[in-house]
Amino acid sequence: MVPHPNVTTAFELPGFRVTRNLGVVRGIVVRSRSIFGTIGAGLQTMIGGNISLFSNLCEQTRNDAFELMLQHAAALGANAVIGARYDATEIMQGVTEVLAYGTAVLVEPIHQ
Repeated sequence: MVPHPNVTTAFELPGFRVTRNLGVVRGIVVRSRSIFGTIGAGLQTMIGGNISLFSNLCEQTRNDAFELMLQHAAALGANAVIGARYDATEIMQGVTEVLAYGTAVLVEPIHQ
């Protein structure tokens, strides 16, 4: 598995040199809101503030997509991912795709 500290949104990893580019990797998760979650979130909107049911769902979905991306990178033999990004698309009402993607690379420490 690619260690979390070896994932960055930048195109270089401080203290490391990219030795090989293994290509684009991604993790895709498609989630829908449950009827109970939608009702609960509707009640939370009446009170105002953070809608924790949706926040938790979004956080879990992003985490799942991220972990799938790391699994894809590890399957290619990578030990790091650079240029990591997220994207989300509503496929239909209440159904959202979350995509985590980046470039799988092999890195080695820079010796000084």
